[in-house]
Amino acid sequence: MGLEDVKNIIVVLSGKGGVGKSSVAAHLALSLRDLNFKTGLLDVDLCGPSIPYMLNMEGKDVHQCSSGWVPVYTDKSQSFAVMSIGFLLNDRNDAVIWRGPKKNAMIKQFLTDVHWQNLDYLVIDMPPGTSDEHITLAECIKNKSNVGAVLVTTPQMIAISDVLREITFCKKASLPIIGIVENMSGFVCPNCKECSAIFSQGGGKSLADNAKLPFLGSIPLDPKFGLCIASRSTKENFENSEILSIFQTVAEKVISHMKIN
Repeated sequence: MGLEDVKNIIVVLSGKGGVGKSSVAAHLALSLRDLNFKTGLLDVDLCGPSIPYMLNMEGKDVHQCSSGWVPVYTDKSQSFAVMSIGFLLNDRNDAVIWRGPKKNAMIKQFLTDVHWQNLDYLVIDMPPGTSDEHITLAECIKNKSNVGAVLVTTPQMIAISDVLREITFCKKASLPIIGIVENMSGFVCPNCKECSAIFSQGGGKSLADNAKLPFLGSIPLDPKFGLCIASRSTKENFENSEILSIFQTVAEKVISHMKIN
């Protein structure tokens, strides 16, 4: 029960909202699944639980067993498990208006009462920033050996400065950093294939170099970026080979880091 049977934990963090953290978390988890690892995705963004919507899993029910909550599976193979407070809400538009203690209690329950069934990797999508939820999570996983954080940024300086605070948090919380992903890194024209750096470019790589952290990859802007997550979750066909290839490379780098540590 809980994290006892989870071999590796990957915490996906961002310094600010709107950088595509949840989308990156979902694609990373699906890429690990596609590499034949039994994978779970835990949505701890209690006030903005977007994972059920992204995976086209809204309306799915969470059941109880003798070992706790049973996560929602995307297909019969049960190779990909998902848990989110979104499954416990009656409507997507319901607001979670909770103070810190209640949020912390829910996070602890997610980490102790979900029956994950021998996962190779658990990807945890955190809310942006460094708040109560982050402290609670760090305390709950501090005794786990194979834990690491993936930091998501966009190329703009304001996003990069927020990630610097996230790096400081990870160091103070003794949470090892796997590396940095730069999302929204230029738009490739589908006609002429020219790349336009809409939000600047290279900021994530420079940040990683300056902080002496691994740079995991650059994710370009793509209109299909979010749309293909739902089709990937159920292993349907989708036309997004470039995104798939990039995230497979990111996942392979994450796996290598987890093995080293």
